[in-house]
Amino acid sequence: MSIEVDWVLYNGKIYTQNTHQPLVEALVIRDGKIVFGGSSSEALKYLPSAASQKAVDLKGACVIPGMTDSHLHFQYYSTLLHTINAELPTPDDVLREVAEAATRKPKGSWITGFGWNRNVWNGVMPTAAMLDAVAPDHPVCLNDKSGHAVWVNSAAMRLAGITANTTAPKGGEFVRDESGNPTGLLLEEANLMVESLIPLPTADELAEMVKKAMSVANRAGLTSIHDFDNPLLFKAFQKLHHEHALKLRVTKGIPLPYLDKAIDLGFTTGFGDDWLRLGAVKLFADGALGPRTSWMLEGFSSAPDNTGIATTDIKIIREAVLKANAAGLACAIHAIGDRATREVLDVFAEAVAKGVSGKLRNRIEHVQLLSPQDRGRLAELNVIASMQPLHATSDMYIADQHWGEERCAGAYALKTQIEAGAVLILGSDCPVETLDPLQGIHAAVTRRRTDGTPGPLGWRPEQRISVAEALKGYTLNPAYATGMEDRLGTLAPGWLADLVVLDADIFEVDPMDILKIKVLGTMVGGDFAWRAEALS
Repeated sequence: MSIEVDWVLYNGKIYTQNTHQPLVEALVIRDGKIVFGGSSSEALKYLPSAASQKAVDLKGACVIPGMTDSHLHFQYYSTLLHTINAELPTPDDVLREVAEAATRKPKGSWITGFGWNRNVWNGVMPTAAMLDAVAPDHPVCLNDKSGHAVWVNSAAMRLAGITANTTAPKGGEFVRDESGNPTGLLLEEANLMVESLIPLPTADELAEMVKKAMSVANRAGLTSIHDFDNPLLFKAFQKLHHEHALKLRVTKGIPLPYLDKAIDLGFTTGFGDDWLRLGAVKLFADGALGPRTSWMLEGFSSAPDNTGIATTDIKIIREAVLKANAAGLACAIHAIGDRATREVLDVFAEAVAKGVSGKLRNRIEHVQLLSPQDRGRLAELNVIASMQPLHATSDMYIADQHWGEERCAGAYALKTQIEAGAVLILGSDCPVETLDPLQGIHAAVTRRRTDGTPGPLGWRPEQRISVAEALKGYTLNPAYATGMEDRLGTLAPGWLADLVVLDADIFEVDPMDILKIKVLGTMVGGDFAWRAEALS
């Protein structure tokens, strides 16, 4: 029976997600695809006697299909690996990092970072003056953990032309002091006034940064990503693809400003190959919970007069969705507040009524809050629910604070969407949260943080989902979202050989112990992108 094969993986506990053969001991892989699944004895017959180097004894390890992060910002993450970490317990800790960066960077060069979170700073509001004291000779721009606010210093505001007389752009805001002067905290579209000034790397430079980020992703068990960053990253991915250096399958979103260009060029969602393909057009309906810029039907419980920010006029969203869908481009719309999700659902309903959506797989990104009357509408309209389990555990306390406990009955409602019949895909929103999918599965299953809070039942325990449901959200369903459900997400003959080897059975361990599971190996396209010594 021996044929030329690339790998034989045997003596394992392999969860295939193939309904006809859900559990096997071994897989045989050739030319990037699975050619056999079954017993170890039968699999080993595929090897000539002298080819033992092609056989990997799994030693009882658990194998699952390769996992997809269905929503992240890979350029952002790749570049942040080369900037300062601002996700620290106090503003003083962040300021020390900025001061240290100022000592080693030339005067006038940018200091950038990510991750600060004023919700854990006991009410301390960041100001330009704080940054001026430690870095007066460098423009500083630090993105908050939500990605919807930036903390800048006076040098950055001078470069951006931001003064007391400057009007914030539509969909954005300058936080001002009692005298009307900008404090150094910018929200939503106002962020771009500073961010647009920060020099970008070249595509070649970014490609090198992406290699490091891909390695981190592979070690975490990721084999595919759905990215929503700008076209520069697409150029970097193309370079790596041409060099056969991609270690992740990439579905690349199209930012709204490039919609007309994409249509003019005849691009449609799904264009590309199994390694690099076009995804959906990305739009923003509102801001985020943390800075209280999510678009709300009623004011925040913590600020009743504030109903958030509609970052893009809904008329523009409507026009873009109808135009994109008619041209064969799906849409993925960021919507967090209950007003934002309702308005977006209304737009998708119109696209369905006009017959332009067809079989396109439109998406809502985040779906963090739905009013009771809207909770079943994603399923009704065949709109994919793209959600991030770690947002629920990260945000639970501020969600209760800003939205109130009554509204939070419809917040981060994973189980509700599954029961309604919606296709649920899961991701991280990295770098907002870690890209580790096992942490995401843990959050989805337990509704608890890594330290066990808020207790054994978790936050809003009625929204906990099973390990099988969570894994489907990281495997089969993302494949469906990209039109690859006939070849990705299942470990069966004829399907792509993307898989993850784990040191413990994810279906049998205590749910809190999912956090202790280690990735022993990650295979993408029939080759190990990462393999621990224990698997050698």
